[in-house]
Amino acid sequence: MIKTMKFKSIFLILILAIIGITSAFSDTREKVAVISPYAAKVIRVDVSNGDLVYSSDPIATLKRNNGTKVVIRAGISGKIEGFNIKAYQMCSPHQILGYIIPSDIVMDEPVASTISSLPSLSELTGLLFETTGLYALIDGQQNKDWTEGSGRILMIVVGLLLLYLGIKHGFEPLLLIPIGFGAILSNIPLAGISEPGGILQYVYDVGILTGIFPLLIFMGVGAMTDFGPMLANPKTIILGGAAQFGIFTTLIGALILSDLVPGINFTLRDAAAIGIIGGADGPTAIFLSSKLSPRLLGSIAIAAYSYMALVPIIQPPIMRLLTTEKERQIKMVQLRHVSKLEKIILPLLTVGICALLLPSAAPLIGMFMFGNLAKECCVVDRLSDTIQNALINTVTIFLGLGVGSKLSADKFLNLETIGILVLGMVAFAIGTASGVLIAKVMNKLSKSPVNPLIGAAGVSAVPMAARVVNKVGLESNPQNHLIMHAMGANVSGVIGSAVAAGVLLALL
Repeated sequence: MIKTMKFKSIFLILILAIIGITSAFSDTREKVAVISPYAAKVIRVDVSNGDLVYSSDPIATLKRNNGTKVVIRAGISGKIEGFNIKAYQMCSPHQILGYIIPSDIVMDEPVASTISSLPSLSELTGLLFETTGLYALIDGQQNKDWTEGSGRILMIVVGLLLLYLGIKHGFEPLLLIPIGFGAILSNIPLAGISEPGGILQYVYDVGILTGIFPLLIFMGVGAMTDFGPMLANPKTIILGGAAQFGIFTTLIGALILSDLVPGINFTLRDAAAIGIIGGADGPTAIFLSSKLSPRLLGSIAIAAYSYMALVPIIQPPIMRLLTTEKERQIKMVQLRHVSKLEKIILPLLTVGICALLLPSAAPLIGMFMFGNLAKECCVVDRLSDTIQNALINTVTIFLGLGVGSKLSADKFLNLETIGILVLGMVAFAIGTASGVLIAKVMNKLSKSPVNPLIGAAGVSAVPMAARVVNKVGLESNPQNHLIMHAMGANVSGVIGSAVAAGVLLALL
């Protein structure tokens, strides 16, 4: 019995020894491949063969065709091997860039510097020059990535142009000045202001990507909006709805463009987010894009706010083209007085209808109507004053800078962004034209005269569109003040664009 137990013990020890020896010899690890996930251009290489890397260390930075950057990081610690790619080289999907030989411990032995190792004055001058933005522009251009060179200069010029339009001509300066300055900041080489970890990237991620800023803007706009003209002339609600026709037309146009142009790949959700530009409503465009197409949010926001700010340039030619001089001279009847009770009931009734029929639009319409209720109830003047002034002013600053940060050359200068700008212009033109044409039809059918110009105010650029309508009307008849009638269509357009966004969210 004792012998049997000894034999079993010896046998067990041998088995354990064999397992241990086997494990020791089999502890050799296979090298790990570093693979490119997309077809992209290498714009930065952080390692070379023989380098030791820790887990999560950056290895290379790639830029896709749509302008987005991808950072390749080490998944394990080890030694770099077979890494032969160079900056500005094109990579195919799933291409092996190199290998990492795994290691549990990666040590760097610091080397004490000596006086003899100090660089010369000329070397120091060269190193200092390499830290300047001028060197970065020249280097980027020489390495055939024009978005890092002349592209940045081009976008800085665009930023200066936006500042010029805002300061010199007064085109929505509250929008164009922060957007233009944000564009300049985001294109400063080596500054990294709009890169991960930069202040404008934090602003964009926290306020725009989450959709918080658009909702706060809607609250402020609601607190500054008077629904009296719309209530006094409910027919203008039709004009607000008609001007949203450009949204759905552009949705179809985006899908067609995606099929016809190589390098542009818009999904149905992308097309819906692009189409909302036709409403000329920046907050709604940002909110919808953050839900349906976050990857295009920056380009859509730029297009929406740019065209909204350029209403005085874009709309008048379309209005004059579609109307006669006689039509532009039409005087509309005086609006009736709207009671305070009507103005208080409207936001409550609108939210109730929205909750029952279109809950997906509740965030936008809810914030809009809350701001309006705070103004009209006249018992929370402090809240109303804060919403109208301090809150919306603060949010506008950061919203403009965040939108401007997406005007960096590497993100903006690509085919998809250009396609979005073109489609945005088409959407805005169709929205303006459809509002004017529907107003012409209303003038023929209505017993009271309707000036077709007010149909152009159906887009959501409050109050700029209404002011433009009034200006064009005064050019034909200096006594024809259309501002209050246009405001009815203008504020109904805000609700119309929010409803359109809700419909798209519900369907997609």
